[in-house]
Amino acid sequence: MVAEVPLLRLEGISKSFGKVQANSEVSLSLSAGRILALLGENGAGKSTLMAILAGQLQPDDGSIVLDGEEVRFTSTEKAIGAGIGMVYQHFKLVEAMSVAENVSLGKKEGVWLRKGDMHHKVARLAEQYGMRVDPGARVGDLSMGEKQQVEILKLLHRQSRILIFDEPTAVLTPAEAENLFATMRLMAGQGKGIIFISHKLEEVMSVADDIAVLRRGRVVAAMPASAVTSTGALAECMVGREVLLQVDRQPLEPRQIVLKVAQLSDFGLGDISFELRQGEILGLVGVAGNGQKQLVETICGLRRPQDNAVRLLGLDWAQFFRNPSWERTLAYVPEDRQGLATCQGLSLLDNFLLTTSAGFTRGPWLQRGLAAEKARRLMEEFDIRPADLAAQAWQLSGGNLQKMVLAREFYRKPRLIVAEQPTQGLDIAAAEDVWKLLLEAREAAGILLVTGDLAEAMALSDHIGVMYRGRLVGLFAVDDEEKVALIPQMMAGLA
Repeated sequence: MVAEVPLLRLEGISKSFGKVQANSEVSLSLSAGRILALLGENGAGKSTLMAILAGQLQPDDGSIVLDGEEVRFTSTEKAIGAGIGMVYQHFKLVEAMSVAENVSLGKKEGVWLRKGDMHHKVARLAEQYGMRVDPGARVGDLSMGEKQQVEILKLLHRQSRILIFDEPTAVLTPAEAENLFATMRLMAGQGKGIIFISHKLEEVMSVADDIAVLRRGRVVAAMPASAVTSTGALAECMVGREVLLQVDRQPLEPRQIVLKVAQLSDFGLGDISFELRQGEILGLVGVAGNGQKQLVETICGLRRPQDNAVRLLGLDWAQFFRNPSWERTLAYVPEDRQGLATCQGLSLLDNFLLTTSAGFTRGPWLQRGLAAEKARRLMEEFDIRPADLAAQAWQLSGGNLQKMVLAREFYRKPRLIVAEQPTQGLDIAAAEDVWKLLLEAREAAGILLVTGDLAEAMALSDHIGVMYRGRLVGLFAVDDEEKVALIPQMMAGLA
């Protein structure tokens, strides 16, 4: 009996960046009609490996074998031409164009297609894969789940046979995530190979056929999903120790008000009002694009609200931001860790000093040596890799960059914390550490937790607020079971 030739094989792939070994002799196989979940800690080498497969990077050693023949992708165009496509966390769409125009963009014959023919082709493709998206709709008007469907349709239109999904559910409602998994299963059923990168182990167990685990650039396990006994066992395989992702949230006595929002109606927001006290965590949930960004930017000083709509630590907005202190004040952990939280071209030490430099200044002098000593201690405590203060921010994986931002902001001992998607892209062990840090920080601070992860919100929050189309459509205690059951409907605007 002749053994089946895998659709894709990676053989002995190695890649280093200076002294950092991102991948070391990685070998993996993907069969047609199978979903392979690729797991690993932050900095384990997943993104580098997928960048090599997608033609964005070249390996130092090893080979890519497609349909039994060795190939070399010297550009993303060559990888796409060979049938390899990637759905990124941050969608690459033209918001002002229609669905059909985005799907056809980049296809050489697309310029000559009549509008009706273009719409018909996209509609037929969407129907074939069970997607409900209007080919004539403007992309800027779509939900995050619908935008993701457009990204998938782009790859299907290009006849991609291997599809890579990088943290695809980070911006989806639970219902949209289920729709995505149904589409993935349908694509696999039609013979396509799918690589699925996720830190949500329950999702992995529900959708994957096979699982591969990377640790520090090497494959430490590869198995059928049916051989995995539990998410706990999978987490332990990833990080090399037991991880429970459970926290003991003991309610604290709420103290003084640290944040008060009263009838805020600027920037597309509709009459938002709430209070946050020291000792509390308010979890704000909702699909991305429903006003969370505008609300957070207003609270954190990036947008000026109308008079008396926002008070922070007992001061009105203008007073607070006129001369803010560097410590025991507001700490903002933004979702955009690469564009807003850090400067990609600066060293990790300089990034640490972005919000802490006042604490290391004596007269006109900046005590860089003392700052470096504190920063090294934090890097060890937060397990930031590589632990090199001279490394530039762009050299860190997304998860390690997030840990660096969290270390910097918690060092400031804040009294009000706005944490926007604080564990997005973090591995399960790092997420567990962040959860514990947030709960500890409640002792001295009130925390506004903006997250799309319902499990995270339920585990950490004292109260839950649900955002939809710029309004706070629900605000209730986390132990209100009747309201909690309605959260998915509220997020979708159905309740």
